[in-house]
Amino acid sequence: MKIKANGISIEVQTHGSPEHPAVLLIMGLGMQLIAWPAVVIEPLVQAGYRVITFDNRDIGLSQHFDHLGKPNIVWASIKRKFGWSIQSAYTLQDMARDAIGMLDAMNITAAHIVGASMGGMIAQLVASKAPERVLSLTSIMSSSGAPGLPEAKPAVIRALISRPKSSSMEDITAHYVKLFGVIGSPAFPVEPQLLKDRIRMGIERSYHPEGTMRQMVAIAADTHRHEAIRRITAPTLVLHGLADVLVPPAHGRDTAQRIPGARFVGIEGMGHDFAPGAVAQWLPDFLKHIHEHA
Repeated sequence: MKIKANGISIEVQTHGSPEHPAVLLIMGLGMQLIAWPAVVIEPLVQAGYRVITFDNRDIGLSQHFDHLGKPNIVWASIKRKFGWSIQSAYTLQDMARDAIGMLDAMNITAAHIVGASMGGMIAQLVASKAPERVLSLTSIMSSSGAPGLPEAKPAVIRALISRPKSSSMEDITAHYVKLFGVIGSPAFPVEPQLLKDRIRMGIERSYHPEGTMRQMVAIAADTHRHEAIRRITAPTLVLHGLADVLVPPAHGRDTAQRIPGARFVGIEGMGHDFAPGAVAQWLPDFLKHIHEHA
């Protein structure tokens, strides 16, 4: 369903009873709401929660911002490296306001806020901007954005910013299979056909690489979040794969150190994905965290 939030159109799906406590799941860079796997959603519903997933702005079936132009990723990366100001089409703060606006539109006073990767960054901003709306915070495979944290190796960055050979389904699918081969969980490989099927499902639903690029620049322009998250008061769990080559584990540890009282849980062999085997490793800690602060 579509809702109006923060003045824009957002595509939303809900799971479970509207009477139950809400868990808002915020997905990462360029990823659609269908990227949240059943192995995360179903245990929450079975445990008595209302689970809300949505497409971030500029991705999936939510409002696109093509009128704001195609950004120069390389130039934005150079600016970030030298600490120069970056102009982005919109900001992660805007995306945090989208999430808060969704809670308003759905008449939800407060929710458990969960974010993965870029979604974790947005979740951190929600918790720092609107503490009264956050029952608990879970930041998964994300970062504080603090300067000086280790960067992904050049080969990983190249895999992230490279483009498919063509616009054919075969080439786009092959591109993302290769990307997840680089950033995925080495100890928990996903069955190849399952991976291809999930990628194809996403492409058929919506394929919008320009939106991913604008989101990427919004991340690069977000330079003060590491200071803002010190104000977070929500009970916080930080989950991070210890084999994450895209967002190295130091990013998760730094996030936990900056948020008062936060707990860090590192998962051996987990990379930057939701491989079912990796989810099984952190799901008990995650569910316990939610239950303790319901």
